[in-house]
Amino acid sequence: MFVDLGVQAAINITSHVVFIIITWRALQSLRLDVLFKKHKEKEIQLFMIILTIVIASVLSHFFIDLLTWSRQLLYLL
Repeated sequence: MFVDLGVQAAINITSHVVFIIITWRALQSLRLDVLFKKHKEKEIQLFMIILTIVIASVLSHFFIDLLTWSRQLLYLL
């Protein structure tokens, strides 16, 4: 039982980290400087970090839910 919890925790952490990296790299291609006033580099960086965490969290939770639901489908039979 505790092993299953440990495996689930490892999957969750890995999922969050992977989706943060993917989202950060994807957002790097956007030109967000046109949305902000000039000379606001710190604000742009902070916005990028927050946006990355929010998007990655949503994606990771979706992925984890999908994995959980697919494992629970076995109980239908």
